Amino acid sequence: MTLREAQDTVDAWIKTVGVRYFNELTNMAMLTEEVGEVARIIARRYGEQSEKESDKNKDLGDEMADVLWVLLCLANQTGVDLTAAFQKNLEKKNVRDATRHLNNEKLKGG
Repeated sequence: MTLREAQDTVDAWIKTVGVRYFNELTNMAMLTEEVGEVARIIARRYGEQSEKESDKNKDLGDEMADVLWVLLCLANQTGVDLTAAFQKNLEKKNVRDATRHLNNEKLKGG
């Protein structure tokens, strides 16, 4: 599925099953909440915090998909074509960061 297809799929779902989009501010708060859930899993599963028993069965992929869902909602609501935005972002990184990471001593030997 492409980003465009994902945006269209979310839009169709919202307009049929979801009734309507939550407003942008609500979705921004929801995005922050979902990112926090991803951070909690990462911090406990891959970081130094101990993982609570109740967190051990949490699905990282599902939580990441929740982040993507809300991001797609916000893109739809604000008229952002994520395919075009992502392509533009990659071009920026390829110009700005063409040698930046190669020349970063902190990344060598890692």
